[in-house]
Amino acid sequence: MSGTMFIFGLGYCTSHLRRHLATAGWSVTGTRRAADDAALAFDDRRAVEAALAQASHVISSVPPDAGGDPVLAAYGDALRASPSVWIGYLSSTGVYGDCGGAWVDETAPIGTGRRKERAQADAAWLELDPTRVRSFRLPGIYGPGRSPLDRARDGNIQCVDVPGQIFSRVHVADIVAAIVASFERGGAGAFNIADDLPAPQAEVNAYACRLVGREPPAAIGLDDARLSPAARAFYAENRRVANGKAKRVLGWSPYYPDYRAGFQSLLQEGI
Repeated sequence: MSGTMFIFGLGYCTSHLRRHLATAGWSVTGTRRAADDAALAFDDRRAVEAALAQASHVISSVPPDAGGDPVLAAYGDALRASPSVWIGYLSSTGVYGDCGGAWVDETAPIGTGRRKERAQADAAWLELDPTRVRSFRLPGIYGPGRSPLDRARDGNIQCVDVPGQIFSRVHVADIVAAIVASFERGGAGAFNIADDLPAPQAEVNAYACRLVGREPPAAIGLDDARLSPAARAFYAENRRVANGKAKRVLGWSPYYPDYRAGFQSLLQEGI
């Protein structure tokens, strides 16, 4: 299968998606805030709408701001005017808020946590066209150039121990695989894309240190950690993300079912 993909927001995940699709013979273009050799400027309406008119698939990774979702505000009408186009949105499992460490699937309510703007954007994308839009709800993302292995090598890693705290994560290659699987299977709706092993962040970071031959730093409490307000808020929520729907409906399963497999692969690839 090949087609024409238009990407709002060529960032970390969508750049990996772009490379994968281009290798498979797709035509891929997208936006950044400013135009460059790879992208159109987001606010170049004439160029963006012309590209959208040619697209068979559209996906957005642009986060919401205080005014709502900027893509829907600027180009929602253009997307509605193309009823045959596949539409995807990269969302966050933060929409579920704090679940007290319980497993959470796509039937859970959204909008009760710290990511209220993201939850509103997620709902707005699904409401744009309930028959076409797929929302991919993502937990902590890691991959080449973006993993605890990098911080462990630099000696810039902390093992923050919050008793009972559990997080989910996913390798960027598994995000790409889930998106591609949804082109031909599954229909519209929300999909949690996460690995099979939620785990405490301190455990994950300690494993990364050992994998690169460094002694893990001593575990510290949240009050002793060097964290930005945003990073500290991350620890205010606790959940395990269930991926069963994506497995059943999309026929997807993660190449890297846990962080150990993902980190080992990055190390073997010299990343």
